[in-house]
Amino acid sequence: MQGVFRFVVFCIFFAFGLSSLGLSIICGDLVSYYSYKGLLTASQTNIDKLKSLNDDYDALLSQLQQDPNLFNRIARVTFGTEQADDATAYPRARPEELSAARSALAKKIAESADESRLPKWLLRIKQPQRRVALFLAGSVLIIISIIFFGPVSRPSESD
Repeated sequence: MQGVFRFVVFCIFFAFGLSSLGLSIICGDLVSYYSYKGLLTASQTNIDKLKSLNDDYDALLSQLQQDPNLFNRIARVTFGTEQADDATAYPRARPEELSAARSALAKKIAESADESRLPKWLLRIKQPQRRVALFLAGSVLIIISIIFFGPVSRPSESD
């Protein structure tokens, strides 16, 4: 019974030691993997946005071919030209409103850029001090498991 208990404790200590040792060694590769994965996701999102934008432009071009008056209606928004119709009031944006919108957009972009795509546990262990501590803790666990819970040498019966 004691042999089974020693074997189980040896396996647990050795497994935890080996996993922490391995994690501290491959931490840099994991950071690269998650960074590239985030870049790939961002690139795919940009490609999807571009496809949607192309579809919108294709629809707009087909509408312009079908209805030539549409160009006059969207010219002010697209090119910033003034309308000739005096009976219609066109609101203008004030500089304060534009600067508030610009600062809100800049803040949103900065927040999204600051968000790291790395998992929280990886952010903690990528610090050099913690990597060294994880490496040392894993090494100590392996040594403890081998020394204290390893195979016991039995004294020979001839002695």
